[in-house]
Amino acid sequence: MGKLQSLVKDTAIYGLSSIIGRFLNYLLVPLYTAKMSVESGNYGIVTNVYAWTAVLLVFLTFGFETTFFRFASKEKADVSKVFSMSMQVVGCLCGIFLLAVLCFLPSVAKALGYEMHPEFIGMMAIVVALDALQAIPFGLLRFQKRPIKFASLKLFNIFTNIALNLFAFVALPYLYSKNPDFFGSIYFPDNQAFYVFFINLVCTASVTFFLIPELRIFRPTKDWALLKNMLKYSWPLLLLGIAGVLNLHADKIIYTWLVPGEKGIQELSVYGAAVKIAAIMAMLIQAFRYAYEPFVFSNSKDKESKDLYAQAMKYFIIMSMLAFLVVVFYMDIFKHIINSNYWEGLKVVPIVMAAEIFMGIYFNLSFWYKLNDETYWGAIFSFIGCALLFAVNIIFVPEYGYIACAWASFTGYFAAMLLSYIIGQKRNAINYDIRTILQYTLLFATLYGISVSLPIEDNITKMLCNTGLLSVFLLFTFWTIKKERRLSQKK
Repeated sequence: MGKLQSLVKDTAIYGLSSIIGRFLNYLLVPLYTAKMSVESGNYGIVTNVYAWTAVLLVFLTFGFETTFFRFASKEKADVSKVFSMSMQVVGCLCGIFLLAVLCFLPSVAKALGYEMHPEFIGMMAIVVALDALQAIPFGLLRFQKRPIKFASLKLFNIFTNIALNLFAFVALPYLYSKNPDFFGSIYFPDNQAFYVFFINLVCTASVTFFLIPELRIFRPTKDWALLKNMLKYSWPLLLLGIAGVLNLHADKIIYTWLVPGEKGIQELSVYGAAVKIAAIMAMLIQAFRYAYEPFVFSNSKDKESKDLYAQAMKYFIIMSMLAFLVVVFYMDIFKHIINSNYWEGLKVVPIVMAAEIFMGIYFNLSFWYKLNDETYWGAIFSFIGCALLFAVNIIFVPEYGYIACAWASFTGYFAAMLLSYIIGQKRNAINYDIRTILQYTLLFATLYGISVSLPIEDNITKMLCNTGLLSVFLLFTFWTIKKERRLSQKK
């Protein structure tokens, strides 16, 4: 139980940087949606370019964040050598990528539909390269169980980002109105997307400076046997990562191709803004992932490890369901995160959040093949899910719009989760508490169904009723946990 408590503590610290950071970034969403009108399509541009950077980040890290954990956790491993080799591989990939993009910037920008603004692509290419390089030092902090510095740097990045955004979108227009001659050279009212990308570049570059102490253990290494083994382990993770990130962002990349013209970029603006509300679930998953990955590898040789994994899965699902109900039950509050012009997209939030629950469970299930060094299974599952996602998007988006994007994510992640569970139980069975999980699922679905069916128009009254429904879920949770503790004490 002590190890599980350690996982909870680390998750709380990582979650502090993730949840507080995402919450603070939420403060930027109403700012962006207020300053960037749906008609301008600027928020659609930001959504589209960030989707591309997410995909590129997977290519450039090449699965070496998880590979570093795996090889550094092995018995008698030389952590410094593993770290150095990881940095060499990722550094070479980033160098080649940056050289190619910057040398052919006009052509790359034109291919992506931004020939009028190649600076967007240039700035974000540098950002994604720096992010990829930072992934390994941040991984070292997690491996060394130093969540305080990890969280501090993440929060520094976020606070700096917010401060610069407030200057660009609030202070700068005011200063321009007072002195247009002086501030006119840096004020672009019709090109707000520029500020978002430029600020991201400044903040990402600043964080790199604070990772210098971790980079000092880097030593050039020519251990070809280690490189071969690490690449053998990482390339299926790369495929897994590509499929995973496409499941998250492919709809935002291909949407303007499926719905061309101004209509496509405007609808993408609405969809991108609405998904920000559903990102509360992504916060929970990210915080859990940061703590759970090193936890699994460090406890993989313990006799009770499978029991710990089963417990972690159960509590993760419970917390995910709770987060879902909180957001959906109090949507009339959460919707104010985005400007009212974007509220038509709120219908996708429950679907996207359900998809993210499946994604979190899939991540939980993924360790059977990571610990068995059979990472190719993850690539197979993810690409099947990704194929379904693309198929649903391509077939249904032209007719049904962005609601089809949400259902595509739902379908893709559900398929990957189901396949991973079925095959995993045959290859490396874990005795998950399926009975309790099904009980929670039934209660969760019932409470959600009741809330949706309530014929109440008044928002305050409906939220009061939803509070009662949420209390039922919380009371059931406390009761089951108390019951489990009594049973464990008897043993």
